[in-house]
Parts: sequence; C-alpha cells; structure tokens
Amino acid sequence: MRALVWDGTAARVTERAPPSIAAGMAVVEVRCAGICNTDLEITKGYMDFRGTLGHEFVGEVAEGPAAWRGRRVVGEINFACGRCSACARGLGRHCPTRTVMGIAGADGALAERVAVPVANLHAVDDRVDDEEAVFTEPLAAAFEILEQVRVAPGTSALVFGDGKLGLLIAQVLHQAGARVLAVGKHEEKLALLRARGIATELVRPAALASADAGGGAPPQGAWAGEPAELVVEATGTAEGFMRAVRATRPRGTLVLKSTVAGLSSVHLAELVIHEITVVGSRCGLFEPALRALAARTVDVRSLVSARLPLERAEEALRAAAAPGALKVLVTR
Repeated sequence: MRALVWDGTAARVTERAPPSIAAGMAVVEVRCAGICNTDLEITKGYMDFRGTLGHEFVGEVAEGPAAWRGRRVVGEINFACGRCSACARGLGRHCPTRTVMGIAGADGALAERVAVPVANLHAVDDRVDDEEAVFTEPLAAAFEILEQVRVAPGTSALVFGDGKLGLLIAQVLHQAGARVLAVGKHEEKLALLRARGIATELVRPAALASADAGGGAPPQGAWAGEPAELVVEATGTAEGFMRAVRATRPRGTLVLKSTVAGLSSVHLAELVIHEITVVGSRCGLFEPALRALAARTVDVRSLVSARLPLERAEEALRAAAAPGALKVLVTR
C-alpha cells in the first residue's frame, strides 16, 4: 500500500506492506486524513518518530470484528495496554506503555490503511461527512479543556493562536459560555471566528517579536488588553509561553496546547508571583466532538484550505507548512 513515511530525513510516499490483523485490532481503509502541526513538528525532530505519519482520519473498517466491518469510523490515537493503573482509572491516554498513532511507536493514517485497536473506534453519524469527521481528533483536543478546567458562563478567556486548533478552541469555549477573545496574526482566519460572534484581536508578527525580546516587564506592543481568567496558548511556537503568562490574571489558569520540537526558556517567577495554575492539555474524549459535529455547533468546513490525493501527500505536507495554511486534507 502507499503511505507517507518519515525516515528521519524526509517524508516520502512509498510502498509499504499493509497492516495485518491482530487480536483486538481492526484494519481501517482510510477515506480522508488531515495534516496537523504535530505532523510538521515530527519532521523537525519531535518525538524522534520514524514511520507513517498522520493521526487524524476517517475511514471504513476493512478487517476486524464482524460488528465493525464496513462501518465508517474515526479512531482515538493512543494505543493503551488496558491493564495498568492509568488505564484502570480511564486514563489510557496516559498509559506509560502506550504507543501513539503516527507519533510514537505506531504507524499513522496518511496511508491507504491503518491498524487501530477496536477499543479506540467510534462510529460516525451519517449526518457528518468525511471532511467534517476528519476533525474529530483535533476537536476532541479542544473539548479536553472543558474536562480539565471549569468554564463558567461569562468566564473571560484569551486564545492565543489562529491555527486550526486555536480556531476550534475559541469556538468550543464560546459555545461553553466564555467571553472569548481570540488573538492571532491572520486577518482572514480571525474573520472565520467573527462570523460566529467571537471577538478577535489582530497582532502583527513584528510587534510580537519585539515584545518577546523584552525582559521581565509586561510587553507594550503585543498585548495591551486586560488579563483573562483563562488563557490558552495554541500558537505552536516556543515563544508564545511568556506572552501567555503575562496575559493571565493573578490566580488565573493558563492552558498549554502547543507541542513544539525545540526547547524554550521558562521563567517561573511570574507563575509563582501571580499564583497562576498551568494546565498541560493534549488529547480529549471523542464523544463530545462527535456530538458537536453532528449538531453543527462547531464550524470545521471553513478550516479546510486544500485537498490533495494520497499520491501527492508530500506536496500536502509542504502546503500545510506554508504560512497562513489551515487544514490540508489527504484523500484516497
């Protein structure tokens, strides 16, 4: 089968042996897969991964239990052992021996077929088409914030980053009743949020760079607004952390969503002085995301910027890395 394989130097569409069926597993024929920022970070060295890229997908079960064969599905990306204490607490996403689809120890979905534990499969509602269903995994990551942090109606919330995940997070928090202000660098992306009644602030890259170069004093050019009770850092950059810290109200909560390959300098004093709670946030439960997609309470279709077939997946990866790109899909 064809697959987009990262060998540590380059990502190439190559022929690979298709996954074989194993106990507890299903083989899914991929209909559509998405490229996210984590895939791009892997090509910069993140997780030191080698293998088939991709973890956002929708497809049909080709092999596996009879009850699942032929069904259209999405799949959770953490392959847990199911036996450890973390799994017993329902935290298979944190199983210490887990593998992660397309990220750590398990081949991904930018391929014709992918192997997925049956326990990770979720059927897709007929009301949700393939280009919407492929957003289940990143949308679940956005909903994870509501699992970790209490968001009461009227909570002031800042979302830094207008990439795919940032746009989803802003919508989810807005839907939860927060007073959201999304801060980004791309007017055309922020316009997608304003169309849904979400306030936005455009900040020029030069101003951000100038502010990030400063010392411990609050920046003058990057963020002059009121600090928020809840701040989400989703810029995908190592530089965004201190900017987000300075925008968090004393005793507020800072949620970190960015995964980057590079190291960043962290000055902890401001966290201590202002008693800020820092929450790392990664994968989420699929059920809230699937419900939102079926109910059309979150707009994902506007986030698709390109569609390319699998044989052009190398080109799709470059397109996803282009400045201002949103979701690039790879289709069969």
